[in-house]
Amino acid sequence: MNRTGLVAALVLALSACDPEVPDSAAGAGIGAFDSYATQQERAARNAQLASSSLTGTPEATGAPPASASSSAQAVSTADLAAAGIGSATTIQPANNASQSVGAPLAATAAGAAYVSGSSAGISDEQDFSAVSARESIQSDAERLAQQRSQYTDVAPTAVPERPRDTGPDIVAYALATTHPIGQPVYRRTLPNQAKAERKCAGYGSDDLAQLDFLKSGGPERDRHGIDPDGDGYACRWDPGLYRRAVSG
Repeated sequence: MNRTGLVAALVLALSACDPEVPDSAAGAGIGAFDSYATQQERAARNAQLASSSLTGTPEATGAPPASASSSAQAVSTADLAAAGIGSATTIQPANNASQSVGAPLAATAAGAAYVSGSSAGISDEQDFSAVSARESIQSDAERLAQQRSQYTDVAPTAVPERPRDTGPDIVAYALATTHPIGQPVYRRTLPNQAKAERKCAGYGSDDLAQLDFLKSGGPERDRHGIDPDGDGYACRWDPGLYRRAVSG
């Protein structure tokens, strides 16, 4: 064998050992994706195989399989549901009660009760069909008339006038004075500070002491001896509190 024949024999031998590369354009190569119809047929086929294995049909005993298109036509709705086709996704809540995601509101117990209007505590006043089924123009008029019959008209009354002579007013007295505490304004005979302290201890507050002081002839007269310095302020009463409240 010459050199040319040897080279040709080697090329033939190598080509015989090289495996056939499938055509990616036919849908079997890298990057190829099955179509949606192919996925449905595969799912239908898997469902039929699972059903056949349980019933002992020829599919489970090794009988020749039918074509993919005929298998898809012969699969029932239950088989498709078992394969996860055409059914809503089911989740498992924390309370172990299955609830279908995406199901209509009426499919759940609460939704059915709301739609039928039998759920307690849920108002259907916004549902025109529910309200019109039990109410009418006449019933609305009767209810309105009943509510109007329960109205009660309250006649306005005059506000009672405050008596003009209600006794001394310590607020008005504080605003009418301007001199500070401790400044003698009125004459006092035989002032006794210790006696004044004992008398002041018997009042519940300095306001009550000042009010009794004014009722007893003060500030000109000090019958109870509770204004020994003659400033017109009994005990430790401070008119500055009321002055600052008005000016502030």
